[in-house]
Amino acid sequence: MDSKSPPWLLSRDESIGQKFEDVMNNNPLGAQVDQDAVLTAIGTSLGVTCAIFIAFLLLRPFNTIVYAPRLRYADEKHRPPPLDKSLFAWYKPVFKTNEDYYVERIGMDATIFLRFGRMCRNMFITLAVFGCAVIVPINIIYSIRQGKLTGSLTDQSLATFTLMTPQRMYGEALWAHVVMAYVFDFIVCGFLWWTYRAVHRLRRTYMESPEYQNSLHARTLLITDVKKNMRSDQGLVDITDSVKTTSEVPRTTIGRNVKDIPDLIEAHEEAVMELEAVLSKYLKNPAQLPAERPMCTPSKRDPEFTDKKQKVDAIDYLTARIQRLELKIKEARETVDSRDAMPFGFASYETLESAHTVAFAARSKHPEGTTIRLTPKPNDIVWKNLLLTPQQRRSRRFIMNIWITLLTVLYFIPNAGIAIFLSKLNNLALFWAAFQTEMAAHPKFWAAVQGILAPALTSLVYYFLPIIFRRLSIKAGDQSKSSREKHVLHQLYAFFVFNNLVVFSIFSAVFQIIMSALAARQGDASFFAVVKAIEPFQQLMGALCNVSTYWITWLVQRNLGAVIDLSQAVSLLWGSFSRKFLNPTPRELIQRTAPPPFDYTSYYNYFLFYSTVTLVFGLLQPITLVVTAFYFTLDSWMKKYLLMYVFTTKNESGGLFWRVLFNRMLFGAFLANVVTACLVATKGGTQQYMMAAAMAPLPFIILGFKIYCKRTYDHSMKYYTHGTSIAGTEAQTPIDKEARRRDRVATRFGHPALYQKLTVPMVHEKSKHLLAEVYRGRLDGEVGDNSAFGDVYSMKRMSKENPGKIATSATGPFEFVSENNMDYENFKDRSEFNSDQGSMYGDSTRPASPSTLWGDNGRGRSSSRGSTRDEPGVTYPAGYHQTPSNLREYSPSPSPEPGLRHMESNSTQHYQTRDDHDLLSSAAPMGHQTPSGYTPYNPDRDGERRHDYFRK
Repeated sequence: MDSKSPPWLLSRDESIGQKFEDVMNNNPLGAQVDQDAVLTAIGTSLGVTCAIFIAFLLLRPFNTIVYAPRLRYADEKHRPPPLDKSLFAWYKPVFKTNEDYYVERIGMDATIFLRFGRMCRNMFITLAVFGCAVIVPINIIYSIRQGKLTGSLTDQSLATFTLMTPQRMYGEALWAHVVMAYVFDFIVCGFLWWTYRAVHRLRRTYMESPEYQNSLHARTLLITDVKKNMRSDQGLVDITDSVKTTSEVPRTTIGRNVKDIPDLIEAHEEAVMELEAVLSKYLKNPAQLPAERPMCTPSKRDPEFTDKKQKVDAIDYLTARIQRLELKIKEARETVDSRDAMPFGFASYETLESAHTVAFAARSKHPEGTTIRLTPKPNDIVWKNLLLTPQQRRSRRFIMNIWITLLTVLYFIPNAGIAIFLSKLNNLALFWAAFQTEMAAHPKFWAAVQGILAPALTSLVYYFLPIIFRRLSIKAGDQSKSSREKHVLHQLYAFFVFNNLVVFSIFSAVFQIIMSALAARQGDASFFAVVKAIEPFQQLMGALCNVSTYWITWLVQRNLGAVIDLSQAVSLLWGSFSRKFLNPTPRELIQRTAPPPFDYTSYYNYFLFYSTVTLVFGLLQPITLVVTAFYFTLDSWMKKYLLMYVFTTKNESGGLFWRVLFNRMLFGAFLANVVTACLVATKGGTQQYMMAAAMAPLPFIILGFKIYCKRTYDHSMKYYTHGTSIAGTEAQTPIDKEARRRDRVATRFGHPALYQKLTVPMVHEKSKHLLAEVYRGRLDGEVGDNSAFGDVYSMKRMSKENPGKIATSATGPFEFVSENNMDYENFKDRSEFNSDQGSMYGDSTRPASPSTLWGDNGRGRSSSRGSTRDEPGVTYPAGYHQTPSNLREYSPSPSPEPGLRHMESNSTQHYQTRDDHDLLSSAAPMGHQTPSGYTPYNPDRDGERRHDYFRK
């Protein structure tokens, strides 16, 4: 080959196999990183980190929507300490507030997350001290001493990072690694035990709090897999009594069939969002509308259109589809049969002790084939999975595990392709002559592509990976979002450890072993002779020592990711870009001002993966301990600010992530022991078997520690037993047992599809005057003059702008939002906006309104219609036709089918709802006016939303 030729050009007679072998022999995954590259990476990462942090200091005081949304929107109980406009106003809240102060403000999940981060910080600082004080001197001294004896010292082997590894060591010096393996395990277990005790204390305090004590879900049991002959309220009582009889009789309700209402609501939501996007783009400039109206293709789920490729007017089609879907939802809600019971139900007790006692007794039992456990919060339940049978869940879980395994195992193929070819395009040029010419002609351009393409593809995969795993978990039958997140965390951790740690670290060594075996097998050598000649364990340990330097640079770059999270760069850049170059809808603009939900699963996975990598390489390259300790030191402070002022918890689990974290940390310690055992078994010389045998007890110590913690803490962390009462002013709120006897379990735990408010399309206020021109359909929302109920006179539509006046202009089936009102503060109490805010701002709970599908006594009518005409204090407005008492059990309008009662999902009797405080005890109920026909966008069509203690 010509000496002036580019380095990637090879002779033309070289075969594809030889080219591939040359590529692989050059360590394609970049495992070997020279010392200068490590120092450059450290300096660059720290420099960029400082620059971004300074930008955060300058931007934070002037952009509270991005850097302190919780300070603007949280209620008094959950509001963090105030911040002024000074650059370091955040210092005191971050460094001076203790756990007891912020646990009530950010919630248990956020508190456990911060405690886990502090545990990792303190643990790795301690490990770094021992590792650098003991292992680093031993590795350097014995590597130089034994290198001189063997005459193998070279400039490369004398590099600092190489000397810090045991790559050049052998013999009795490795006893230090055996001893330090025990020290490391005891340090890890010690910090885990200390944190376990703290988490246990936090959980007990949480369960003793008035918020938890007064919540309905905390004393309610979820009963699934109920057989057909037991699907009744009394059947649920019999099931709970068969487990453990208590002094209290639970109030029970069996689940009801909601038919296809959830699918209709989902289609309705999609149509609303699509219509908003179309209107936002079309009405961007009200003074000059586009010449052509927007067009779209009909939805694939729309039975009204057979030709799905047909182009239709987008505004007219989507508005009509929304109205059709609302009519279908209304009709479906009115035809739900209360006798069509489902295989799940709820049993609520008056006291926590009774509910938790039954749940504890049933934890390993299946009375009558059912499964009994404490119920999640209603907004945490995956309702469609409650219908699955045990056989369906097992089969779905089996299929999901197959998909997860295939995705985890086979991902190494594209991962290797990205690492071999996209991160080093000259390797691709070896096999593609045309690309080789192009790369030689434009080297700078392809150098830029090489620096961007591989990280971008890898980041894209990691962005969609949690989404894929979440959908697979829902398909597998997870019954709550919290359990889904724990399963996703388990799957992500397994994926990262296998692909990014195991496969990546030993890839080049495995390839060398395979190539050496194939070359040796060309002769007459036996299998054992080939294995002995290859020395596979020496190859593996050499690869791990080489790749340890790479992990230093990788962990250093994690600091950059932490400060980018603090800067909220993505939110800032995307918000500015979308406002200027895209057409965000009013709803999207409102949602951008809301506190974003914190992705606990992804961040926990990163923490666990960083910890596992560091534990595995802690004895091979102790500098990784220092880098990781520095990362957790920075990130524990940064995440504290973000959780106090920026993020909120979407689905509060009460800190139940801890067991998953505990088990993964123990697995990381076990994996580190395996690597250390391989090290001493490979390089221990004549004492290799003694060293390996000395490490044999470590897995059993870890297992025993796990069993001890489980038996000591787990039951009391999950199940409540009455503790010591708090005296003085901090005493618990007295329990109102009479109020608890009036709990409407069916109301609170009704399927949300039966009461969920339907979303109204939002349009910018500046486009209001164009509706008559843009929208060709019905604008006034009126169908006729007669009510759907014969005993109620219809009334004229009233103006919202001028109370008491008749509406003179039509607003149509839209909601108009002015520029000044596009703030989350104005919409945080609405269900479609607070669904991501969890318990911090309120849950989407079923209102205690006249839309109740069944009363307290199981009667087939709304409990709010319980008054009789002879009741004292009841008056009716003139013209109101009183229904005879013997007919009041039924709706005066005809039922869709014989035997089915007609339910009033549109009731709006604000003064006839339950009044727990007797504020309206002397007030006369008002007459009720049902909307004329069906008004799709009547703001009161689904009943008045009400918050009560259950939202906690």
